[in-house]
Amino acid sequence: MHVRSVEFFGSFGYPAGLPEDDRPEVAFFGRSNVGKSSLINTILGRRSEARVSKTPGKTRSANYFTINDKFFLVDMPGYGYAKAPKTERARFQKLYEQYIEADDRRNAIVQLIDARHEPTVLDLESIGRLRRSRRPLCLVFTKADKVSPNKLNASIARALQAIDVRRDTGVVPFSSVTGKGKHELWGWIEETLKL
Repeated sequence: MHVRSVEFFGSFGYPAGLPEDDRPEVAFFGRSNVGKSSLINTILGRRSEARVSKTPGKTRSANYFTINDKFFLVDMPGYGYAKAPKTERARFQKLYEQYIEADDRRNAIVQLIDARHEPTVLDLESIGRLRRSRRPLCLVFTKADKVSPNKLNASIARALQAIDVRRDTGVVPFSSVTGKGKHELWGWIEETLKL
């Protein structure tokens, strides 16, 4: 994918509605410290489209970016940030459900998992929710540069066994430091969204 243009389209959150637009979209879900902003900036070839912060939990809404004026990339709020108030965490839950249950959207889902660790309970809950939506799903294992190749492969194999994914689920090891997995992830997005 050659990214010619990236435009911030807007932020949307529960209970406000999602944007009414028939362009396809790919949404990124993951824990607050899983490297979601770094991944988005890496695949877009930009430094600061998605805000990278030393403090997790900065994304508060579904942030929509128009890519090449053809489709949306959606940065969803991270889950699992303990310092977020209960009311905020409940609102995020409603936003996730609002997004996933919107039958009128042509969307694909990317779920991020830290390659260094077993999927957390919250990761498994998120993946279960995303699988029930029947949307195309890709599991991206971030921070792959911080694990040896053998440990990375073993970690991914254990995670996939725990998750029990469908056969058509994409699987991509990724590093925002080395760029590993960037082309594979774009390939999955282009094929899934039929770009």
